Amino acid sequence: MRMITLAAAGAALVLAGPANAQAPSTNPTQTPPPASAPQSSALAIKSVSVVDLDELPEATKGQVNQLLATRTADQLERLRNAIETAPVAKTALEAKGLTSRDVVIAQIDDEGELTIITKKAG
Repeated sequence: MRMITLAAAGAALVLAGPANAQAPSTNPTQTPPPASAPQSSALAIKSVSVVDLDELPEATKGQVNQLLATRTADQLERLRNAIETAPVAKTALEAKGLTSRDVVIAQIDDEGELTIITKKAG
């Protein structure tokens, strides 16, 4: 199942923000783009799959739990904040009666398919 492979293969915090900052320009006449301009390296979300952690096979669930054990509270908070600012992701969660507080992992593949793994808070 492709969705499970995505969760186990990396489960990166791709929504938590860009990993690399742009290098400053050496051309003093060049004006930097506005801070709100979209970055060309960001992948557009084309589809969203929301999967509960308990729905994953045991082996995959174990891998996800290992990743969660190494996650800091700050990383998790950045991920959840990023979900809140991505309308398509937020809408997909709301359609299942969930919020960003239920998100534990998210990953986007090269085709723009976002997979969100959730665990119901409480």
